Amino acid sequence: MAADPEKSRSNSVLDEKDPNFGEKVDLEDTGDVGEVFADGPRLIDLDESGKERPIETDADYAIRLVSLDDDPTMRVYTFRMFFLGLGLSCFAAVLGQIFYFRPQSVSVSQLFIQIIAFVLGRIMEVVIPGPSEFALLRTSDNWFFRFMNHGRFNLKEHVAVVIMASTASSSALAISVFASQELYYNVQTEIAVGIFTIISSQLIGFGMSGLMRIFLVYPTYAVYPQTMPTIQLFEALHKGEGMMAQKKRRNFFWGLLVAIFVWEWIPEYIAPTLTGVSIFCLANKDSAWFTRVFGGAAGNEGLGLFSLCFDWAYVGSGGSAIGSLFTPLSTQLSLYGGVVICIISFCACFKMNVWHAQNFPFLTQLLYYENGTEYNQLLILNDDFSLNEEKLAVQGLPWYAASQMLYLISRTMYIGAAITHFFLWHASDVWKIIRAGREGIDDPHFEKMKKYPELSNWIYLGVFVVCFGVAVGTSYGAHSQLPGWATLIALIFGFIMLPVIGTLYATVGYAPSVQDLMQMLGAALVPGKPVANMYFTLYGYNSVTQAYALTGDLKLGQYTKLPPRATFLVQVIGSVVGGLLNFVIMKVVINAHREVLLDVQGTNIWSGQQVQSFNTAAIAWGALGKPLYATGTRYGFVPYMLLVGLLIPFPTWYLHKRFPKFGFQNVFTPVLTAELGYLSVGINSSVFTSFLLAIFSQYYLRKYRATWFRKYNFLMSAALDGGTAIMVFVYTFAVGGGSGKTTAFPNWALNPTGNPDYCKRLSD
Repeated sequence: MAADPEKSRSNSVLDEKDPNFGEKVDLEDTGDVGEVFADGPRLIDLDESGKERPIETDADYAIRLVSLDDDPTMRVYTFRMFFLGLGLSCFAAVLGQIFYFRPQSVSVSQLFIQIIAFVLGRIMEVVIPGPSEFALLRTSDNWFFRFMNHGRFNLKEHVAVVIMASTASSSALAISVFASQELYYNVQTEIAVGIFTIISSQLIGFGMSGLMRIFLVYPTYAVYPQTMPTIQLFEALHKGEGMMAQKKRRNFFWGLLVAIFVWEWIPEYIAPTLTGVSIFCLANKDSAWFTRVFGGAAGNEGLGLFSLCFDWAYVGSGGSAIGSLFTPLSTQLSLYGGVVICIISFCACFKMNVWHAQNFPFLTQLLYYENGTEYNQLLILNDDFSLNEEKLAVQGLPWYAASQMLYLISRTMYIGAAITHFFLWHASDVWKIIRAGREGIDDPHFEKMKKYPELSNWIYLGVFVVCFGVAVGTSYGAHSQLPGWATLIALIFGFIMLPVIGTLYATVGYAPSVQDLMQMLGAALVPGKPVANMYFTLYGYNSVTQAYALTGDLKLGQYTKLPPRATFLVQVIGSVVGGLLNFVIMKVVINAHREVLLDVQGTNIWSGQQVQSFNTAAIAWGALGKPLYATGTRYGFVPYMLLVGLLIPFPTWYLHKRFPKFGFQNVFTPVLTAELGYLSVGINSSVFTSFLLAIFSQYYLRKYRATWFRKYNFLMSAALDGGTAIMVFVYTFAVGGGSGKTTAFPNWALNPTGNPDYCKRLSD
C-alpha cells in the first residue's frame, strides 16, 4: 500500500505556510524508511499511484534525503580528527584569504574540504600504526593506539574535520577593517590588537546563536537546503558500503569531479571567453551600451544579459548559500525576479543621467567628485580620521555611481522586508516552539540526538559576555573611537536581527547581508567617524553572520549525529586558527600588491574590490552619514527605504490569504528586494546560465525525474563544486600568481587582449 504523502508533510521550503506546519513526522505512517539510497523503492518515496513523488516538504528533506541511522560508538576525538582538522583549517584559511583578494567572489568550498579530508583520512587509517584492521602496522589495542588509529576513518571524524576547516575558510570580517586601515589610512594594525579583535569578533556570534538554536536548529522546518550536497556526499562516502546504489553514486561523484577538474582549465586559463559568451557583443564590438547590458565577463563592466557562461567557478555556488542545483526554485525565482528589475533600473538611471550617473563608471563601488575623478577621502579627515567640516566644505560631498546607489537602496529596503516577512510568516510558529521548549520538538533527527549531552545555555552566554568585554577593550586599544556603549548597542541589534535572518536562512537557504543596516545605525550613533563605523559594523554585522553560520553547522551535526559539544569545540578552534592566519596572509598580500589593490580595475589575479567596497561604505556612512543621508540632503531618502521595505511583504501575504492555491507564498519578498542591486559589482556573465540551470534542476529534474533527482542531483552539485574548487586551488598556485609568479596563457581567439567576451572596453 502506498503511503499517503500528506502524512509526511510539515512546513515546506517551497511553501512557508503549509497547513500541516508543525505536524509530527510519524515514521510508522510513512512506511519503512530503510536506506536512503537503496536500489529498491521505499514506501516513503511513493505517491498514491505508486510513483516516486518529488522532494517538496521539509519532511522530505529531513527523511528522504538524509539517513536517520546513527552509531553512538563512533569515535570523534581522535588523533586523525585533530591532525586533519587543524591542518586543513590552516590550509583553508590561507586559501580563503587569498581568494578574498581575487577579482571574483570565490570562497573555499566546504565540499572541497570534505573531499580532501576523506582522501587524507583514508590514507591515515592505513599509514598510522594502530589496532585498526586497515593499518599496515598493527599494534596492541590500548588507549594510545586507539586514539591514533582505532579503525576506519568514520563519518563523525570526517564531519568534525569538515566543520573545523570550513569554519576557518572564510576571511574574517575583521580583515576588511584592518585592510581598509592599512590601504586607505596608512595605519598598521598592532599584532595584539589584531589577534584579540579577530577572536572576539569571530566568537561573539556563537554565543548568540547557541541561545536561539531551539528554533533555528532543532525543528524540521529548519531545513538548511544548502547543506544537502554535503550531507549526501557524507552518505555516499561512509554508508552502504555493500550497496550497488551507493557504489554507482560514488562512481558518479568521482567521475564527474575529475571531468570538471579537467574542463575548468579551459575557461579559467586557456579560453577565458568561455567565461561569458555574448552573441550581442560579438555582433557589435564597438557599442558601450552593448558592453553595459550584455557584457559581464570582465569585472565591473556589464550586466551579462543573455550571456552564456561555461565556467562552473562562476555558475556554481562555490560552496556558498545560493546554488542552482540545490537552492529551492522559489528562492531562486525570487532572486532572479530582483535581477530583472535590477537590469532595468540600472540602465534607466544611467540613460537618464540620474545622480549624474554618466559622469562615473557604470559599475563601481568607489566615491567620486562630481566631475568623475576618484574622491580623496583623506583630504576631508583630521589626523584622528574624524570628519573635518572645513576640509569637507573645500572638497565637497562625494557622489555614488547610480548602480551603487541602487544597491544601497535595495539593501536598505531588504531589512524592512525581512522584518515584516518574519513576523507575517514565522513569528507565531517560533513563539510556539520557544514556549513549548525542547519537549515540543518532534524532529526525528533531534530525537536521535537526545542521547548526546548538550552544551549548556550558560556556556553560550559566557562566551558572549567574555567576547563582549574583549571587544570593548580592543576597540579602545585600536583607537577606533567606538565607545563601549555603542558596541553594546551593535550587539543588541545583532540579537534582534538574528531570528529574522536566521529563520530565512534556515527555511529558504538565503541570508542577505545586514551590513548596511549596521553602518546606518553606527553613523547615527557615532557620526563623523569612519573607523568607528567599521568597528560598529564588525560587531553588529559579523556577529549575525557568525551566528547563522554556527546554526547551519549545528544542523549539519544534527543530520549526521555529531555530538553538539564536539560541533561547538571544532567551530571554536576553526574560527580562532582561521582568523589568525587570515591576519598573517593579509599582511603578506598587502605588502606585495598594494598598488593593485588600490586600483579600481585591479587585474585578473588580484583585486581590492571587497576592501574598496567596505571602505567606501565606512566613509559614506561613518564620516559623511549626516551630510549625505540626513533628511533633505542629496541621498536623504535612503534611510526611509527601510520604512518602505516594511510594506513590501504585505501584498503577497494578503494575496496568499485570499487565493491560497495561487502560490503567492512562494514569492520571497526579502530575497527579491535584496537583489534589486545584485549586479552592482564583479563578473556578471554567469547569471543567465545559473537561471537556466535552476529551471532544469529544481523544476524539470525535481518534478519529472524525481528518483534521479533524489539520488544524484545534490551529489552532482557536490562533485561540480568540489572539482572546481580543487582546480582553482591548483591554478592559483601553479600559474595564477598565488606563488608570486604569474604565467599567462598566450593570447588567441578565445583569450583576447581586451574584454574576454569581445565587448568594448569601458575602463583601462
